[in-house]
Amino acid sequence: MNILYINHYAGSPKYGMEYRPYYMAKAWQQMGHRVTMAAAAFSHIRTKQPSINGEQINRKTIEHIDGIDYVWYPAPEYDGNGIGRLKNIFTFLWGLWRDTSNLLETAKPDVVIASSTYPMDIWVAHHFAKKAKAKLIFEVHDLWPLSPIELGGMSPKHPFIMLCQAAENYAYKHADEVVSMLPKVHEHMKEHGLDLNKLYIIPNGVVEEDWLPENTQALPNSRLNDFLLEQQSLGKLIVGYAGSHGTSNALEHFIEAAKLLEKQGVVFVLVGSGLEKKNLQEKTQYLQINNVHFFDSIPKSQIPDLLKYFDLAYIAAQHSPLYRFGVSPNKLMDYMMATKPILCAIKAGNDPVGDEQCGITVEPGNPQAIADGIIVLAKLSKEERLAMGQRGREFILKNQTYTVLANQFLEVMKK
Repeated sequence: MNILYINHYAGSPKYGMEYRPYYMAKAWQQMGHRVTMAAAAFSHIRTKQPSINGEQINRKTIEHIDGIDYVWYPAPEYDGNGIGRLKNIFTFLWGLWRDTSNLLETAKPDVVIASSTYPMDIWVAHHFAKKAKAKLIFEVHDLWPLSPIELGGMSPKHPFIMLCQAAENYAYKHADEVVSMLPKVHEHMKEHGLDLNKLYIIPNGVVEEDWLPENTQALPNSRLNDFLLEQQSLGKLIVGYAGSHGTSNALEHFIEAAKLLEKQGVVFVLVGSGLEKKNLQEKTQYLQINNVHFFDSIPKSQIPDLLKYFDLAYIAAQHSPLYRFGVSPNKLMDYMMATKPILCAIKAGNDPVGDEQCGITVEPGNPQAIADGIIVLAKLSKEERLAMGQRGREFILKNQTYTVLANQFLEVMKK
């Protein structure tokens, strides 16, 4: 089968996020299918941009990455969510449309997937699918235009929002199948015209091979490694967080919970970076909290070794009305793969931690509830906590590795 995968932000291990298209495509390629990835040459979420001799790509460029044919289309750089990003979006879409004949001749698609944050790529994808007599699949990452309306405060009558809404409605009407990463979208999509018989839920996943010993790295002899070993030797309970320190991660409540447990033999370890890290450090200093410790980011390959030291793993999020459609955070899946009991402070339409009994979920934004949750888990025996962690890992291995998810997606293509 030939698959044309349109994803504006597609990345790879070479370039950074977004990883899902790469891992899906790699799995399909290993199953004997051919994948052509059409992506913009500039994306704000990549850590590195594709280039030619170190220069920004200014013409259509084909690159072969691990058996996947990436077709990069020029798109201008931008910062933030202003006019520059809009120019980037429409430059990419126009470049795709203009390249219809060449791209279809090269990719020869049996299936066309429109997979992007914004829904306007559905028009180009439908155009391609009709020309190639191919199946059309719309893959939903986030609900647009609902996200910029509810998170960004944009008016439903804003011209850009009205354009997004027209595209979303068009996608539900014209796509042969719809794949959503969010598990609780049924009513929303039905209200916008989707026949729910066409809807499939395929969440984010993990790469099982990344957790094999030969593909991971031990923490080097460093301040972080020495600290964790010292706390273990002192018999402290290590409650850890590994990931971005941003506003959306709601880590201020984690720190406030630490203050409540200063005399309980619990240490709080935060590993990572982000815009809020300095503010969190200053807050810790101001409140004179002595059981919170910050460390720099580490490479992804060292995350499995880091998580071995955690007795409990923490994840949280600021309240968002969009979470009523469910969540599937990558960090949560890492914790589950590491067999860690999880303290989750997220209110959403789904509760994977509670459902799989791999930890407990507490009220977000409530330091006392977070502290109480830690005490509940701390009072469990090591065997009980290990059983929690094992339930999480077993669930991921059975349901959310990219091998499993790519097979599920492939069944949707073949339907």
